[in-house]
Amino acid sequence: MKALSLLRRAPLAPCLRPTPPAVLDFLAPSTLQTCRQYNSTATRQSAANPSVSQQTSGSSKPKYVLNQQQREFLDRALRVNQAGELAATLIYTAQTPQVVRSHPHLRPLMKHMYDQEAGHFDTFNHLIAKHRVRPTAMYPVWEVAATFLGWSTGMMGREAAMACTEAVETEIGSHYNDQVREILSWKAEAESRGEELDEELEEMLATFRRIRDEELEHLDHAVENDAKEARPYDPLVNVIRYGCKAAIKISERV
Repeated sequence: MKALSLLRRAPLAPCLRPTPPAVLDFLAPSTLQTCRQYNSTATRQSAANPSVSQQTSGSSKPKYVLNQQQREFLDRALRVNQAGELAATLIYTAQTPQVVRSHPHLRPLMKHMYDQEAGHFDTFNHLIAKHRVRPTAMYPVWEVAATFLGWSTGMMGREAAMACTEAVETEIGSHYNDQVREILSWKAEAESRGEELDEELEEMLATFRRIRDEELEHLDHAVENDAKEARPYDPLVNVIRYGCKAAIKISERV
């Protein structure tokens, strides 16, 4: 009974529970996500020694906050990029059987380019879902148009198929380059203010650069495989390039 009485008078130890702070998604700042933080040895050491905590918190620069116009730019970029990579996979899907039937030695190259485009498409599917960006409403139209473009240029022969790749990758490579240049301007502005880009935005910049370089690699492959020997070369390439430009503008808005 004496022990029970002592237990009743003993103060209860506070329950150590993680307090999930709000983390702001850089592309969708109105939506809050929560993440768990658990007490660790390092946390307890910081609490015991405040100077450790100050050194840790002082080691990182303030994050650069995107304005509404910049968030809308990224929203459009992800929407267009996803649509473009969908179209690329469908073009290669329609071209490959016809091209490799006449030129079996091109099978590894066609597969390599398709696999890269499929990887790009998966990447933007993930980013679209992660940042809750609305995909383009033109999906059904682009599916039909890309399949027809791939099938028709494949029917015209290897040179026309490669000219199609050259035209598409010229526009897409330029489009990615514009996106990279824009984000780099934000980075320069952040550095001038003593700030730094969010880690996710840095990763997105690296992703855009990598995909741009792979798209331009496809352009080089096309030229190396007689894209410029297609007949009629200029009308074919110009029509495809204008079509790509129009699709980009439409997908940005619709």
